Amino acid sequence: MRLRIDPVFVFENPVLQRELLVNLRTHRAFFLLALYQVLLAAVVLVAWPTDEKLDLTQNPPSARKLVDLFFLGQYVLASLMAPSFAAGTITGEKERKTYEMLLASPLRPTAIVFGKMVASLTHLGMLIVASLPIIVLCLPLGGVSIYEVLAAYLGLIVSVVCFGAIGVACSSYFGRTSASLVVSYLVILPLVMLGVLFWTSLEQEGALRLNLAITVIPAFGIALVLLLCANAAARMLYPPDMGSEGKEVVDLDREAETAVGLVIQRDQFPDKLFAPPRRRELMADGANPVYDKEIHSEIFSQGTLMLRLVIQISMLLAIPLMALLLFARSHLCAFYTVYVVVFNMLVGPVFSAGSVTGERERQTLDLLLTTTITPWKILWGKLVAGFRISAVLTSFLLWPLLLATLMVPQYWTNWLAVLSFFAIVLMVCLVDSVVALFCSTVFHKTSTSLMATYLSLLILYVAPVAAVLLMGILNFSPETIDASRWWGVASPFVAAISVPLNADLSLDGSEIANAGDLSLLAAYFGVSICLLASMMGIMIWLFRARWRVSGD
Repeated sequence: MRLRIDPVFVFENPVLQRELLVNLRTHRAFFLLALYQVLLAAVVLVAWPTDEKLDLTQNPPSARKLVDLFFLGQYVLASLMAPSFAAGTITGEKERKTYEMLLASPLRPTAIVFGKMVASLTHLGMLIVASLPIIVLCLPLGGVSIYEVLAAYLGLIVSVVCFGAIGVACSSYFGRTSASLVVSYLVILPLVMLGVLFWTSLEQEGALRLNLAITVIPAFGIALVLLLCANAAARMLYPPDMGSEGKEVVDLDREAETAVGLVIQRDQFPDKLFAPPRRRELMADGANPVYDKEIHSEIFSQGTLMLRLVIQISMLLAIPLMALLLFARSHLCAFYTVYVVVFNMLVGPVFSAGSVTGERERQTLDLLLTTTITPWKILWGKLVAGFRISAVLTSFLLWPLLLATLMVPQYWTNWLAVLSFFAIVLMVCLVDSVVALFCSTVFHKTSTSLMATYLSLLILYVAPVAAVLLMGILNFSPETIDASRWWGVASPFVAAISVPLNADLSLDGSEIANAGDLSLLAAYFGVSICLLASMMGIMIWLFRARWRVSGD
């Protein structure tokens, strides 16, 4: 279809007006604005040059480093925030059971999609514009011109709009915000990495970077946004079959016939490990009905589109990483484990973050608690169901590591390191599932639970590593950097880098590939086990307290 936006629907768009009023008046809007400014100001404050005398005539490297670090930090933050605003624009209507009413309104699909996307990105645009005073403080240091700053902001805005369009397009294909959010992150994350690589690789080519930022990037960005918005509008113009309460009717047999690429056969191995077919016979005596319901019906009630996309995108990214990190540069094999951990961080929580909040949203939690099923069985059933699917999907990415171990003789003398990588990934799968289930127990909405899970994992896993990297960029003393590595005692990224590798995996074989730190590796497993025990204890206590109240 042809994408056409009437000016009337731009300035008098009821969807846009309603979404702006709802989004910009929430406490979250003011909190995010304050948090965003504080984080960027902290980056500038920490990275501010400490030279007693700055040479403003020859592009001081400290000033340019500060500006580059500011833009990279803002680019990563804004890019990771864009899906959280846009991925629930249309799925939110489906979850609130207002999607059919929206389709029946006199608004054209282009107006609806335009209003949804602009409203979802307006708050993020305000955050970006609000950072201008901070970057203005850096301009007197020299090393960068005002034109480079404007070009960087143009590229930043175009990138955020593109990522928002990806989120809206994913939102039109799924019935749940969690599924839309996960697929959006899987698509956007490689693009964010390419953007960072582009910015850093052209650090010494200011004129070329400026020209690309104001010509090529906006052209490709606008074309991508138009295509994605046209696709989302077309799905609203010709919507799929809708059932009761505005839910999309999913025929698994028809979905398998029309699927492009991977087809999941739910009755065959290994597909039945993560997408088992519906039960056709009675459950065995003593079986956990909560686990049976979750694994056979609840998770896959919206079809297998999300699973198919997750598997195909992750395997597509794994092929070049496997060739580079496991075979061509085997001394960097720990970074392939980092990729697997990132995958589970994005995908694993979606299967557990709605376990309890879903019961609240369907108003069935009190009914579940009044049954004879104990709180431990309820938690065990929901946890194992989410963990099983998360672990099986993640194990698909571990096959290249096992294949490299069997094919490359250098790995044979590092079999303990390979086992450590497998153990780290297994622990990550378990921790991610428990954290997601914990957030689902504490919060009342699935979307809030999922975002809280991602935020918790970022603080546990990424924040310590980012702090150490920032210290290295800012030339902190080696003693300070070495001591700060213990901040990441709960981070699997730090644990993976701490795995020792002998000289067989080094480039020239003359020295060990990685000295590692066994004490830090052991501390990671110890802290993770304590964290798991603490969260499980709190959840059992909360369920028992609620169980007693319901029983009364």
